[in-house]
Amino acid sequence: MPVLSMDVLQRLRRAVEDSTEPAVVKEDKGGDSSVTDASVDETGTSGPTGPTQLDKMKDGMMNLIDKIPLPMWAIVLIAIGVLLIFLLCCFCMCKKCCKKRKKKEGKKGLKGAVDLKSVQLLGSTMKEKDPDLEELGENMEDNEDAESTKSEVKLGKLQFSLDYDFQKAELSVGVIQGADLPGMDMSGTSDPYVKVYLLPEKKKKYETKVHRKTLNPVFNETFVFKNVPYAEIGSKTLVFAIYDFDRFSKHDQIGQVQVPLNSVDLGRVVEEWRDLTSPESEEKENKLGDICFSLRYVPTAGKLTIVILEAKNLKKMDVGGLSDPYVKLSLMLNGKRIKKKKTTIKKCTLNPYYNESFSFEVPFEQIQKVTLIVTVVDYDRIGTSEPIGRVVLGCNSTGTELRHWSDMLANPRRPIAQWHTLQEMPEKN
Repeated sequence: MPVLSMDVLQRLRRAVEDSTEPAVVKEDKGGDSSVTDASVDETGTSGPTGPTQLDKMKDGMMNLIDKIPLPMWAIVLIAIGVLLIFLLCCFCMCKKCCKKRKKKEGKKGLKGAVDLKSVQLLGSTMKEKDPDLEELGENMEDNEDAESTKSEVKLGKLQFSLDYDFQKAELSVGVIQGADLPGMDMSGTSDPYVKVYLLPEKKKKYETKVHRKTLNPVFNETFVFKNVPYAEIGSKTLVFAIYDFDRFSKHDQIGQVQVPLNSVDLGRVVEEWRDLTSPESEEKENKLGDICFSLRYVPTAGKLTIVILEAKNLKKMDVGGLSDPYVKLSLMLNGKRIKKKKTTIKKCTLNPYYNESFSFEVPFEQIQKVTLIVTVVDYDRIGTSEPIGRVVLGCNSTGTELRHWSDMLANPRRPIAQWHTLQEMPEKN
């Protein structure tokens, strides 16, 4: 294998570094090698054995980089930084161009959009030109409200039964159940009970038990009206009045069912459902007023305490449309009055406030035999004082009065307060 001399190697290295004309090494027969200049064509491109133009450019760049007095890694970082700055500038320019395009498009859209202010002005001018449109709209709203209130007034329904005994002249009335009653309390429920009485006398009244927190009460109670001749029963009307029980305020009437007995076939047992109607106005007009008091009984001491708290909506008894009411308490035993007490007189008022306490000595063995009568009286200085109404409590009472008395006995040493509606005074014989 031929060996190149040192002189030939040095010459070849200089040619590469200085980008001079390439040399071709030729070997002579004696073993010496000689270098001859390669021919270059007129276009400046080398022959098949010489370097290309791309190689020359690379060599030039390498020489330029070698002349910079910085290490290679520093030069690479500088180049990357310059490239990032260039890209950031391009991004900012593109963003500005996009904003300008959006503004132009928005202006074009506003030109084609509807002006809301002009529409409002147009609407107001239309109302001024044709005011009947506004009145028509108000009338339509009023009609809708009226229809909605009519549809909302649903008081529920009641199931009852009737059975007339021709031999005994007795009418048995069964209060079976109620359904879909309206909620009268804040919780959306009611505490319903039913009053049953005959018109026009309205003397004998029966009451069912109170069913707590229900809108579908099941009563299943039967009441008997005695001494009702068949010749008179056609002129009477049976009334079922449903109330919402409230211990600390007036009992609200939910609704009622009126059954004219001349429209019923009493030859058979009648059982049917009927819708409740709104309360009659006559009962509201004939009201005597309400009174609130508390009862407390201590069995060991044999002490009955009554606190008269207040009364409201009393009947007008004086010419000026007011009254001078006071409350009279009578403790009865076997039909005889054994003790009586009364409150102070409140002048010129229909809503007196008393808050006065009274005590009676009643042994435990007599508490179920006594009767307490609470009477509201209108004081008259010149003539006789006229009673407005009364409440009778005891074990022989019925309805709300019996319930209050029973609650007092079931909760010894604890005052039980309750509102009562004044009842008419009995007729004097």
